Amino acid sequence: MPGFLFDQKTFRNQEPETIARLVKPFILRRLKEDVLKELPDRIETVHYSEMNQAQKKLYLGYLNKIQSEAAESLATEGLNKGRLKILAGLTRLRQLCCHPSLFIDDYSGESGKLEALFEIIENARENGQRMLIFSQFPSMLRIIRDRLEASGRSSYYLDGQTPGAERVRLVEAFNSGAEDIFLISLKAGGTGLNLTGADTVVLYDLWWNPAIEEQAIGRAHRMGQKNVVQVIRMIAQGTIEEKINEMQKQKKEMIDSIIQPGEAKLSSMSEDDIREILSI
Repeated sequence: MPGFLFDQKTFRNQEPETIARLVKPFILRRLKEDVLKELPDRIETVHYSEMNQAQKKLYLGYLNKIQSEAAESLATEGLNKGRLKILAGLTRLRQLCCHPSLFIDDYSGESGKLEALFEIIENARENGQRMLIFSQFPSMLRIIRDRLEASGRSSYYLDGQTPGAERVRLVEAFNSGAEDIFLISLKAGGTGLNLTGADTVVLYDLWWNPAIEEQAIGRAHRMGQKNVVQVIRMIAQGTIEEKINEMQKQKKEMIDSIIQPGEAKLSSMSEDDIREILSI
């Protein structure tokens, strides 16, 4: 039906209610809670952590640098040409929120968020909870794994390099109760895994696309789950993570009002979005 949803420019200027009315006859939406009546609840919380002094100093230094570079790039090259450079800078800031050693080789300090994670892990252990910990950075998962091993605790680990047969073995072992912690790369473990042996899901860092986070949560909150699932989103206080979380929440609400949780991708961020995130 060419032209039914107008040209692209006109479409982008439509109110969500208008688009929802137009597409309604063509879309049948089924929510998980409507189909799986026996599915336990899930409780979502946001856990704010404060960066330590060394981490905060590095973050503010990089933030000033990236703010200047982004403002110059937007003014001289425009968003399309400068997008990759700006997004690379945003990724660096997000890595600093996780742990500076993700890209600073000689960093020997700690990370406020990592310390907060281990407080969550300890509380989960005391309460007999079994958890999935997701990060988009495999190198961050390895830092967590090394820290666990140093404290005498073992865990399972899965990323994009894990062979298929090993993935199956790890999932079966975890669901049977062999370990209490499963470290999973967000993109590698977002689909195709049944991990109902867990009742706690920790999203260590935010993903640009909330649909990917939903898929990750769905590894535990799915058919066969007997327990209430606790979902914890970790955010470094006073950083761009707070703004990303708010921006994604707004976009998700807009998408929900039209059809369903969808693909609010990083590549679709507008210049206003970037200016808001970086406060420029």
